[in-house]
Amino acid sequence: MRNIVCLLGSPRPKGNSAVMAQALCRAAEEAGAAVTTFALNRLEYRGCQGCLACKKEAQACVLEDGLTPVLEAVRACDVLVLATPVYFGEVTAQLKGFIDRTFSYLQAGYAHLPRGERSRLAPGKTLAFVIAQGHPREDLFTDIFPRYAYLLNWQGFTHSRLLRACAVYHQGDAAARPEVLEEARALGRELAAGPT
Repeated sequence: MRNIVCLLGSPRPKGNSAVMAQALCRAAEEAGAAVTTFALNRLEYRGCQGCLACKKEAQACVLEDGLTPVLEAVRACDVLVLATPVYFGEVTAQLKGFIDRTFSYLQAGYAHLPRGERSRLAPGKTLAFVIAQGHPREDLFTDIFPRYAYLLNWQGFTHSRLLRACAVYHQGDAAARPEVLEEARALGRELAAGPT
């Protein structure tokens, strides 16, 4: 059984990225995966403090806050789903705070280690990015997914997938697009089956 962790980065519980991610997760569960979802906006946590304790005496982030169980769940997962709307050309602050804290997954001296030895996480994990973009131009903000896929690849997420919808600005826009929801469901089934 595949273990999927989904992080909802939108501050809106029924926002477009959340709707897309929820369709993905339901399909994955129906296909036999175990899915745990965290709504980041409901948690209280701080960003990375740059203390480097995770590169000295600790093997994990030393901050104890709402993100602690999330980081532990991601450590144990097979698949990580990151869902976010595009905010000012970027992921949301809620999701960026989590991403910065994943610095704790990297080994001490990671920059000088071979790629397969940089992470404290088991290799072969899958990253799925779910992006809801209000702007209709598909050529805009295309840098978000490859940038974070590259960074998280260092941490053991060696497979990556993208689900992106443009022109979904108002709440309910994604839910009104059957092709977007079907693409989400198809990706959920694929993630439940494992990498090919």
